[in-house]
Amino acid sequence: MMGEFKFRKGEISRGLPYRRTYKDVKQSYLNRIRWAVGLFYFSMGLCFATWASRIPDIKTTLGLSEADLGTILFAIPLGQLCIMPFSGRLATKYGSHRTAVLGLSFYVLSLIGLGLGSEKWQLLVALFFFGVFSNLTNISINTQGIYTEGLFRRPVMSAFHGAWSTAGFSGAITGIGMIALKLGPLMHFVIVAIVLGLVILFNYKHLVKAKQPPVQPKKKFFTKPDTILLWLGVMSFCCMLSEGIMFDWSGVYFKDVVQAPGALVVLGYASFMVMMALGRFLGDRFIRRLGRKRVLQISGCMITAGLLLAVSLPYLITSTLAFMMVGLGVSSVVPIIYSIAGRRPGIAPGIALQTVSSVSFLGFMIGPPAIGYIAHATSLRISFAIIAVFGVTITLLVTRVKAIAEA
Repeated sequence: MMGEFKFRKGEISRGLPYRRTYKDVKQSYLNRIRWAVGLFYFSMGLCFATWASRIPDIKTTLGLSEADLGTILFAIPLGQLCIMPFSGRLATKYGSHRTAVLGLSFYVLSLIGLGLGSEKWQLLVALFFFGVFSNLTNISINTQGIYTEGLFRRPVMSAFHGAWSTAGFSGAITGIGMIALKLGPLMHFVIVAIVLGLVILFNYKHLVKAKQPPVQPKKKFFTKPDTILLWLGVMSFCCMLSEGIMFDWSGVYFKDVVQAPGALVVLGYASFMVMMALGRFLGDRFIRRLGRKRVLQISGCMITAGLLLAVSLPYLITSTLAFMMVGLGVSSVVPIIYSIAGRRPGIAPGIALQTVSSVSFLGFMIGPPAIGYIAHATSLRISFAIIAVFGVTITLLVTRVKAIAEA
């Protein structure tokens, strides 16, 4: 084991065993590592955004009803749930630099499989494996993000997640271009797969070579999860719940509640995505200046304030401003939580992320359907008001988690 790496004042010092390998390298090589990891984040986001951009075309081609599509889409979270108990262990045992390459490679190949599906059951099977490799890729690349942050004397995790958000725009724009060129989903997916294959080929050697050494004796099959990680998972759950409804319900809210005319129904989603991406690229700067605790508290308040503003003043301008606030609010929460979780003493980063993501993933799963049920029983405005409570919950929980107070 080597000595500790000292973060800037107000951050936690942690023993980073892999850092001995990089202690004498030039800053230019560290920057190359950061670019490589950032491109892996971008590739992960682009892979999912590419699929999402062609869902309407695939729905039409296969003759799927809304109910059919909803049932088939559930295969993605099902695949994620099946691999979730193992993805962190795989990254820890074999090294996240290996599982990131393996996961992203198969994630890209499964994207091509989505284009090859000509029957409902084929698409369902392809989406299941798409979900499996998306989770393995997610845990592995976020572990790489934590290791990379350990090589710098400043936070960089938010910028990595900003690369993922930027990929969402790139995927949507590319999808529009492919449709304009009258290229089918399969050809579209193959072209993107080739590009992402080149990204992997030219960057895999620059990932952080870190393999967590076994520091604890073999444990029982079931052990009590780390309490701090569970609380971090709850906070991430609150954020992902708010983020999930923005992805799935912002357009519906602008159409049915705000009654935005024509193409302006996408304004809510677009404003949310723009500010979320911007917030992630600026997030590291705010963290250095204000600290992780203060940024999390402000983020929680912004989520709540934004949702309540949209509910109380459901007009085009005010709702657009409100969704921008929510975008800024959610932008830094998950990157900060992942960064703190990945540096828990005595716990491998991959295992820590696995624990946190297992809890927070429920937010994406149950959030959008819950909104639908609540809206059906009451109204969409009331359902958004209920979700607003989860923003202030993040603010309140920050003071309870000691690891955040020390960050």
